[in-house]
Amino acid sequence: MVSKRSTSKKKAVRGPAGLNSLGLDARKCMTLVEGLNGLLASYQVHYQNLRGCHWNITGPAFFELHVRFEELYTKAQNVIDELAERILTLEGRPLHTFSAYLKASNIKEQRDLTGPYETVRSVMEGMSKLIALQRGVLTLADGAGDEATATLIGDNVTVMEKDLWMLRAYSAK
Repeated sequence: MVSKRSTSKKKAVRGPAGLNSLGLDARKCMTLVEGLNGLLASYQVHYQNLRGCHWNITGPAFFELHVRFEELYTKAQNVIDELAERILTLEGRPLHTFSAYLKASNIKEQRDLTGPYETVRSVMEGMSKLIALQRGVLTLADGAGDEATATLIGDNVTVMEKDLWMLRAYSAK
């Protein structure tokens, strides 16, 4: 027996007085979703910049930086997926086109970086911007009483701060 699928759009389940299905203030969550989408866009550009560094690195540090950039873009890829899924959990819609990413990102795309110092410096600048953006999202999550988003973002900041410290140590002269 073949069942017919309903073509009507489902409405988000609303709880008492402006709460979403998670029991959080729907308006505060939409503001949080906007912040998360900005973060998602910035992560996507950072991810692609890391890929470019990974592919194009040259010189005596090639082997170590080639591997390190791959580790970093793999981490970024995982965070990107978690951010998009969190946006959906909050009843939002994640950005998903390159044009939207470039428009919403606080990180600019890089091109033609090949040397060890310029690539590491570019990655560090991107990471610093991502840390600042994540701190802003933490404030929004706290304001919305959203412990799950705060935990996700807080954990990301912890990992990224350590990675940034290691790159700073690597690039010290």
